[in-house]
Amino acid sequence: MAAYADDRGVDTVQTEEHHGAANNWLPSPLTFAGAVLGATRRITVTVSAIIGPLHEPLRLAEDIAVLDLIGRGRLVTVAGIGYRPEEYAQLGVDWSRRGRLQDELLETLLAAWTGESFVYRGRTVRVTPRPYTRPHPLLIVGGSSRAAARRAARFGLPFFPSAHLPELEAYYEERRAEYGTDGFCMMPAEKTTLLHVSEDPDRAWAVYGEHFLHEARTYASWQSPDIRSAVRSAAGTVGELRDEGVYRIVTPDECVALGAESLVLHPLCGGMPVDEGWRSLQLLCEHVLPRLTR
Repeated sequence: MAAYADDRGVDTVQTEEHHGAANNWLPSPLTFAGAVLGATRRITVTVSAIIGPLHEPLRLAEDIAVLDLIGRGRLVTVAGIGYRPEEYAQLGVDWSRRGRLQDELLETLLAAWTGESFVYRGRTVRVTPRPYTRPHPLLIVGGSSRAAARRAARFGLPFFPSAHLPELEAYYEERRAEYGTDGFCMMPAEKTTLLHVSEDPDRAWAVYGEHFLHEARTYASWQSPDIRSAVRSAAGTVGELRDEGVYRIVTPDECVALGAESLVLHPLCGGMPVDEGWRSLQLLCEHVLPRLTR
């Protein structure tokens, strides 16, 4: 599917990191990214996000460097700290130290990718290979807190809020001016809609609506009131989910009307059958993207 999308103008494949999910929600996004990069020529693979404190910093630096070489700069890594203590518990990482661990991770990645020796946990190390991208692979700090925005500003890294939070963007810019660092904010739209393309949306909702609801309810169950997310559903039934509009099943004509900046396809949502995922992707690539290009 990624190779097909790559040949037909899709810009990005996005993946993410979760652990201990009963429905097997992907725990190894870098492995997945490598598979996609190896099967494609031009598409960008965005890992949004890796849970930074759950990774050994030097090993992560090596893995990202290798993937950056494989993809010739097509890997984008968003580093967050996550929001589920049970993931930390599963991997034996202290939840209370997540901020300090994230600082260490970012510092180590940036030092490692220079190709020079540096001190890491009391010893001098040098990480190889050097990445393809200079000065380093695209590394973005994600999150919805002031601590995340301040961290991004201090390291001179781009900041990707987890929701549309203009006040957090302003805080990031203030801290960036204070530190005298480079960077920019990648603000999500006010509303992020996950799409599925079908010639018969009513039938698709009837047949596959439970898959969309499964994903929406699983994701919602992980979120606490203090978590800010661009994708948030309160639906308890398929009908409520359809009315809510976070997930939308649209015809090709309706998809064209949304415009190129709004298309976030979700072709295997909730573990739906692969054949239906293919139908959605093919409708997008054959009946939507050519019209948007014109």
